[in-house]
Amino acid sequence: MEHNSKKENNAGNKALTIIGIVLCVILVPMLIVNCTLIIKSYVNTEEVPTFGGFCPMIVLTDSMNSQTEDPRISKGDLIICKQTDAENVQVGDVISFFDPEGNGTSVVTHKVIEVFTEDGELFFRTKGTNNNTEDKTPVPAENLVGVYKLRIPFAGHVAIFLQTTPGLIVCIVLPIVLFVAYELIRRRKFDKAKQEDTDALLKELAALRAEKEQKEKASEGTPEDSTN
Repeated sequence: MEHNSKKENNAGNKALTIIGIVLCVILVPMLIVNCTLIIKSYVNTEEVPTFGGFCPMIVLTDSMNSQTEDPRISKGDLIICKQTDAENVQVGDVISFFDPEGNGTSVVTHKVIEVFTEDGELFFRTKGTNNNTEDKTPVPAENLVGVYKLRIPFAGHVAIFLQTTPGLIVCIVLPIVLFVAYELIRRRKFDKAKQEDTDALLKELAALRAEKEQKEKASEGTPEDSTN
């Protein structure tokens, strides 16, 4: 019975360890990335928050959702752009940029159809692949945010949720609670297993002590051999 109990405890500890590793792998990066992006968005509202040179952004329109051209980017997708020097941008690249016709904070992601210079300044002519016409105003190089690298379908809806109060709870509070809960459970399991091992050892020592005392009593009670 004690042997089986130890096996169960070991299995339980291994299961908790695996759960802890999974939580670390999934939640720690998510927590770090989201905290970094949230802090940057509040510190500098005029820049797109980045992490390691990459900019995650939520797609709000279908201007790049062409049936015939790649990449096909849909409303509600989450895209990742990489910060790049404007001189490295080429025709055919998909770039994210501050809209020169916008309010200074709106970001657009369109394909580059022309790269040109005017009065020594570098500009990009862009077009949404799902739009009938090119963008009216050329994009100055200084408006470049990054070059499109990756699309995660529908993840933008999740990202929008994470920007709400319930989302912050799920993104920041919940991971912390899970880590604390995991640590408490793991510690209790460890303490319980340690106590059971200690009790088993004490019981074994008590049994050995009792056995020794019985042998000593038996030895004292044996009559000595005598001859007449």
